[in-house]
Amino acid sequence: MVEPFGFIGVFIAVAIVLASVPLLLNWVLAPHKPNQIKSETYECGIETQGDTWVQFKAQYYIYALIFVIFDIEAVFLLPWAVAYNQIPLAGLIAMIVFIVLLADGLVYAWRKGDLKWA
Repeated sequence: MVEPFGFIGVFIAVAIVLASVPLLLNWVLAPHKPNQIKSETYECGIETQGDTWVQFKAQYYIYALIFVIFDIEAVFLLPWAVAYNQIPLAGLIAMIVFIVLLADGLVYAWRKGDLKWA
């Protein structure tokens, strides 16, 4: 008989095997023909010109973070809106606080000028 938590060890072993076998098969069966062209930097089908380390504007990441914040808001608001009739007053207050905190983050980003595309 397996110990009470022995099945966890079995699951870990199976996970390791399922992750390792495809990698091992690829390493064994894949052709190995390195050359100069395969070692070059590839970017969008165009040969790179100049330095390959280019700085990107942080504004792109700010937009992505703001999108994620409001995407998370939608994920939390949908179940709340579906169960609106069964939620007590404390749930309503909690959701109002949640929306106010997110709106505060939007106002902060707006005042900082992070939402202006430059």
